[in-house]
Formats: sequence, structure tokens, C-alpha cells
Amino acid sequence: MLTGIESLSPDSSVASPRRHIRAGDGKWLRRSLITIVVLLSALVLLAPIAVIFVQAFSAGITAYASKIVAPETLHATLLTVLTAVVVVPLNAMFGIMAAWSITKFKFPGRKLLITLIEIPFSVSPVVAGVCYLFLYGARGLLGPWLETHDIRLMFSVPAIILVSLFVTCPFVARELIPLMQTQGSDEEEAATTLGANGLQMFLRVTLPNIKWALLYGVILCNARVMGEFGAVSVVSGSIRGQTNTLPLQIELLYNDYDAVGAFAAASTLTFLAVVTLVIKTIIERRTGQRGLGH
Repeated sequence: MLTGIESLSPDSSVASPRRHIRAGDGKWLRRSLITIVVLLSALVLLAPIAVIFVQAFSAGITAYASKIVAPETLHATLLTVLTAVVVVPLNAMFGIMAAWSITKFKFPGRKLLITLIEIPFSVSPVVAGVCYLFLYGARGLLGPWLETHDIRLMFSVPAIILVSLFVTCPFVARELIPLMQTQGSDEEEAATTLGANGLQMFLRVTLPNIKWALLYGVILCNARVMGEFGAVSVVSGSIRGQTNTLPLQIELLYNDYDAVGAFAAASTLTFLAVVTLVIKTIIERRTGQRGLGH
């Protein structure tokens, strides 16, 4: 009986080959999955990026440079940068205030506020643009009043900024709220006890604790602003040389059969996206190291 029991034990020589087979199967499965993921990533991500730059330089560097500095494309690039310069700081301030209010205070409607902040992620950008058009357009709810006071919002730069603010407003807040909830308010309470006012408490206690999450949210917000197409296409009117952002200019050039110009403009947007991705990766590593350090 003892011999039989020993033969069925996990340490016996009979069980060892089975464990060896399972380990081999697991290694084969792991390598297969990694290979599939790498191939799909190369096919779906790297191949389109490579095509963009190959097509952009297909007519030579001189033609590429001339397409980049073409007046309409240059204006679209500057308008995209202007939109990001305006929208990103405003959404950063909104995200900080929203996260501070939600995590540091308890008030009626707190959960409703969190839900409202999440709405832009649930609504299609095109639908958001149409809503702004129905609200501020000439035939919209507030359109007649705005026209009476000689205020034009739709099909202008302010309209692009408004819809960009809407579609990107959750990014900073979503990064800060979970972090600030985890951190609690003990340090802020201690600073208040020591006589710090609100500004001193924020600059010396809160901001150092959230700076990496804040920067991460700002980078995501900036990337979305520069690449936004749906909402902007509805409210901008796509006026050549006036209200075309870089994504709209790319579509316009492609529809005009200017493939080199379209891909040249796309390469600019791709370059900005790659830079954003690199910065995002650096911040993720930095925050990961800080987490391990703690």
C-alpha cells in the first residue's frame, strides 16, 4: 500500500514527465501568443506609419518640404497648436479642481459630478459636434440671441476650441481622481494644522504628490486635441485656410488628389503623436519606479 501511495505522489517519477509536458506546452503557447501580438502590432500599427512617411517622401525631400510649408497646411498646423495651447491648460485646471472637489469634500451630487465628467467618453464626437451646432448655431437654441448680439460661434475658431474642450475634459480628471482618493487627505490636514493656507497647501503638499499623474493626463489630453476630427469637422465648417485643423486638412488634401500633400501633413501629425507616446512612456516608467520605491 505504501508503495502504491508513493507512486502516486507528486514527487514520483511518474508525475514528473506530465509536469514537463505542461511546462513545454506553456512555453510554446507563450511564444506563439507573443509572436502573434508582435505580428499584429507590426501590421496594424507600424505598417501604416511606415506607409505615411514613405508616401510623404515619395516625391523627394524638396516636394515634401514645400507641402509642409504650403499656406493652408501651415495655417492648419498653427491652428492645431493654438487649439492645444488653449484647451490643454483649461482642461488641466478643470481636472485639478474637479479632482480636488470630489476627493477632498463630501457634498450632494458628488457621484453625479463624476458621471458628468465621464459623459464625453460615452458620446460620439460627431454627436457632440451636432449638439453644439443645435445649441449655438444660427438655428439653434441660443443662435438667435447670439446673432442679435453679433456673436458668431459656429464655423469659427471658438467653435473648434469649445468642442475640443468638451471631448478632452475627462482626461486630466480621470488620472487625478483615483490617485487623490488613494492618497487621502492626511497630509493636507496636517498642513492646515501647521498654519498653511489653501495656496501653500496645494503648491507644497498636493501638487508634488500628483505632478506625474497630472503630467500624464495633460499629455493624453494634448494628444486627443491634436488628433480630434469628428466634433471639429461638424462645427468648423472646414473653411480652407481658416477653420481647418491638421486632421481636416489631411482629408481635404486627400480628397483633392494631393496624395503627397496629404501624407506630408499626416507625417507632421504622426511625428507629434510619436513624441507624445515617447513622453507618455517615460512618465509611465518614472511613476512605476516611484511606486516601487515607496
